[in-house]
Amino acid sequence: MTQAAPTSVTTADDRQRWIALVVLCLGFLMIILDATIVNVALPTIQKDLGFSQSGLAWVVNAYLIAFGGLLLLAGRLGDLIGRRRVFLIGLVAFTTASFLCGISNSRGLLIAARFVQGAGGALTSAVILGMIVTMFQQPREQARAIGVYSFVASSGASIGLLAGGILTQSINWHWIFFVNLPIGVATFIFARRLIENDKGIGLKQGADVPGGVLITGALMLGVYTIVEARDYGWGSLHTLGLGAVAVGLLAGFIWRQATAANPLMPLRVFRSRNTWAANLVQMLMVAGMFGMFFLGALYLQRVLGFDPIEVGLAFLPVSLGIGVLSLGFSERLIMRFGAKATLLPGLVLIIAGLLLFARAPVDASYWIDVLPSMLLLGIGAGVSFPALMTMAMAGVTPADSGLASGLVNTTQQVGGALGLAVLATLSTTRTDSLVSDGVSQASALTSGYHLAFLIGAGLVVVAISVAISALQTPRAAEQPAEGALELQSEAA
Repeated sequence: MTQAAPTSVTTADDRQRWIALVVLCLGFLMIILDATIVNVALPTIQKDLGFSQSGLAWVVNAYLIAFGGLLLLAGRLGDLIGRRRVFLIGLVAFTTASFLCGISNSRGLLIAARFVQGAGGALTSAVILGMIVTMFQQPREQARAIGVYSFVASSGASIGLLAGGILTQSINWHWIFFVNLPIGVATFIFARRLIENDKGIGLKQGADVPGGVLITGALMLGVYTIVEARDYGWGSLHTLGLGAVAVGLLAGFIWRQATAANPLMPLRVFRSRNTWAANLVQMLMVAGMFGMFFLGALYLQRVLGFDPIEVGLAFLPVSLGIGVLSLGFSERLIMRFGAKATLLPGLVLIIAGLLLFARAPVDASYWIDVLPSMLLLGIGAGVSFPALMTMAMAGVTPADSGLASGLVNTTQQVGGALGLAVLATLSTTRTDSLVSDGVSQASALTSGYHLAFLIGAGLVVVAISVAISALQTPRAAEQPAEGALELQSEAA
């Protein structure tokens, strides 16, 4: 009888950890959804609030700039003052900003509220992966937990398109923001009850305010420069000048981290070959894929004539593919074959999906020309993201887990923002050129989207070359089972 108590306590602790994981992922899903949920509502928002075409882009860009710019700083703050505290502060900011977005009746209020949303989203999401790897330290459990997280991270974009279409068409665009209120409040309440209150290593270990200002300024200005390049031109003084300032700020940040006593981002994190290589692969992969969600949605609407709900349903196979692989099989594949061997076939499938999408004609049939691409992208992402997360966090110390988590999210979001900006700009430039040459609008649009998908596939090809040459399979992921780990431990 006396031996039953520890087992009972362990079971209760395990249950609480997995429920806490669901709470974390629910908050993360709310934030990821918001990056794409507005896409299908943009035409309605433009009509109601009187946005110009260039002004409308800021409904998306304001969010992406704040999100991408603050992620790294937010991750380090989690290490210093406690990841749970940063997570909760971010939830409050994000939920409050969602309410302001929902009641917006002017362009200025909506853009300002979207910027605050992005800042709150950065605070919340930057620390989640760090909390997960701290809660789940056994290799098999960690692989399974990261699979759940990866499903949310990679499928949120397509789920957002579906949710945005349903809410916009059945009620109105304001509800794509109001829906965050009950989710945010519930996540806050359960997070306070279920997630352990870690105190962090303390601000005395180095808040590094100058470093935070430099990296935040570099990331925000870099994203801003690229998203505005379409209006000013890539070779304009505006683009080249601001780009040079952004590079200078980034160089200043690196110098600061190399010389500061307590840097914001200790460069020792990059001594791990997998850390820098996995983040680089993820940035390239997301840059290649993210444009597919935005430009693919526009292709379905403007060329094939899909309504908002139909666009969301069209992307549903991507979510299903990601869900089946990341929740059902990725953990087994990583434990059986290793993270690197699991990643490479996934990247190949993503390339195949983008190349197929680049062949979809003006009069495409969804079932013949679009669906196969969606399935390949869903399966490829479902395999790739968990493997990348595993490698990016392998070997990271608990004291740096928030920083590493913020770095993973930074490369993901900045890769998406930069990829979208570049692909959308090149796509629009090609379309405008063809229209001026007398090509029909539908054909010109399709050709512009094709160019973007081909460039996206090229970025993923580069990601594969980096993965093959630089990544190493983490030892923990190479173990076939926990039992084998125990035997090896006893032998040692």
